Amino acid sequence: MYTENPNDEQKLHLIIDKTVKHFQEYNDRRSQLAVDDAPFFSLAWLTMEENSYLWLGGCRPSLSIRLVYSLCGSELDSQLSEFLQGVRTCNVGELSADQLGLVSDLQCSTVREEVKLSSKMVSLQERIVDDPLIVLAKSISNGNLICSNDSGGTAADQSTNRQEVDQALASHAKDLASILVEADELRLNTLKELIGILTPLQAVDFLIASKKLHICIHQWGLRRDMQREREEAANDGEPSPTLSTPSLPG
Repeated sequence: MYTENPNDEQKLHLIIDKTVKHFQEYNDRRSQLAVDDAPFFSLAWLTMEENSYLWLGGCRPSLSIRLVYSLCGSELDSQLSEFLQGVRTCNVGELSADQLGLVSDLQCSTVREEVKLSSKMVSLQERIVDDPLIVLAKSISNGNLICSNDSGGTAADQSTNRQEVDQALASHAKDLASILVEADELRLNTLKELIGILTPLQAVDFLIASKKLHICIHQWGLRRDMQREREEAANDGEPSPTLSTPSLPG
């Protein structure tokens, strides 16, 4: 346990390096899969609750900084009496003024990068209604990617339409993958810079708190998913009410 010898910086650095390496390997593997397959903006191994909190396929980078602020306040409050007596634990609750300034600067720069990526995602979403997809969508008949009966479309026309749709969707998938890779890079770079600001003991304290929060949210999400399943079973297998796409009047 790292708290048994908090002055063993070599051991603390091993923990930090191993964690960062794990994140780097995860990002590298995911970037490869994102290019070859659909980008992972909704992760199958997460609960419905967790997926609802995702920002571009993962945790919002600035949340790591918010977690540091939360830990700083909560740990200082819990150890206030010891602190007033001169006892120092050197954890995240004891950030120096210089450290707080660096964390604040990192937060500002990270939020700016988040805004840029969010704007890219908005632009990509808006392109869905641009050519050629909107033109091709208007030619859909009975929900199939074929030319409408009154357009005089031939089999060759239908094949051309399918090719154009596939090309447009492939282009969107490529752009999605690019945004995902950039978001993952921002998450990792923010983590690295944050760790660089903290002392080794503070960094490990932060990483442990972050992991505990992740595990708790996952467990809470599993509990809610299981509760939904029990409710469906109690309703003779009928699924819980869900929203469906409204149909156009016709």
